[in-house]
Amino acid sequence: MDIPALVRFLRERGVDVRGELRVELISGGRSNLTFLAADDASRWVVRRPPVAGLTPSAHDMAREFTVTGALRNSAVPVAKTVAFDADGSVLGAPMTVVEYVEGTVVRDQDDLAALTDDQLTASIGGLMRVLADLHAVDPAAVGLEKFGRPQGFLARQVTLWASQWDRVKTRDLPDVAALHAALSQALPPESAASIVHGDFRIDNTILDRADPARVRAVVDWEMSTLGDPLTDAALMCVYRAPIFDLVLGSRAAWTSHRMPAPDDLAQAYATASGRDLAHWGFYLALANFKLGVIGEGITHRALHGSDAGSAAERAAEATPEFMAAGLRALKGIRT
Repeated sequence: MDIPALVRFLRERGVDVRGELRVELISGGRSNLTFLAADDASRWVVRRPPVAGLTPSAHDMAREFTVTGALRNSAVPVAKTVAFDADGSVLGAPMTVVEYVEGTVVRDQDDLAALTDDQLTASIGGLMRVLADLHAVDPAAVGLEKFGRPQGFLARQVTLWASQWDRVKTRDLPDVAALHAALSQALPPESAASIVHGDFRIDNTILDRADPARVRAVVDWEMSTLGDPLTDAALMCVYRAPIFDLVLGSRAAWTSHRMPAPDDLAQAYATASGRDLAHWGFYLALANFKLGVIGEGITHRALHGSDAGSAAERAAEATPEFMAAGLRALKGIRT
């Protein structure tokens, strides 16, 4: 982090930086790098892509800045946008700056232990309402009608994650090709078209300290687009797999036995949103495919000198399990 360059950038955009700017890396996450920047009066969050092994669609800073700015006055809580360096002239990579949102981030199971069972139940309800609210936003009403191409979204997702695999694979896995082919053959019609977050779970939100049922901000929007809302819901459920801990490199809050089971989460979302979970096996399979590729990508970056945190080189150990789970989901087999 080039702090003097960041200060100049902020001041050029009318941000009143008072005194010395202090910057620290915020722990957590395997994707974009997140920093807390603070002066004597204010705090901001600065985000930029990792330094190696990029998968372009997974580190899109323009996308993140655009959607959070558009949703500012919607029912979806987001941090206020401050500034965007689109061409990477400041840090050598695109960068977003948003206001810091005070609250609680429940990232791992130690964080989760601070919530009582009643608070956790209330917080899950709040999360489902926020996700349903996001999917209910009319993209045109917030200026996001050109934010993506919802028609053909599922087919493009299958192709996208297969191409990402070719970018980041560290070995050959037959189940990847098998799941890719099976998904391509099982494509259902899109359930709807909405703004999708692309990475929704509890640790990508900031909860109110006094009332964990209230979500103060949804964060990490770099994979958002216009697409099928059921992809968000399915990914949220697949994140519940214990093997996801290997991808994050920690005992994730979302994989805790205290969290609702995947089927219960799916039902809670269906109730909050009023959506039918038709072709659910396909959506679960696609989510597993995506997470398997993400795990591989984390290890790929680690092997190329960009270790994104604890045990990054082991993240790819989860990939075979996600691919196998995806194949089982398409066959309707539960384990």
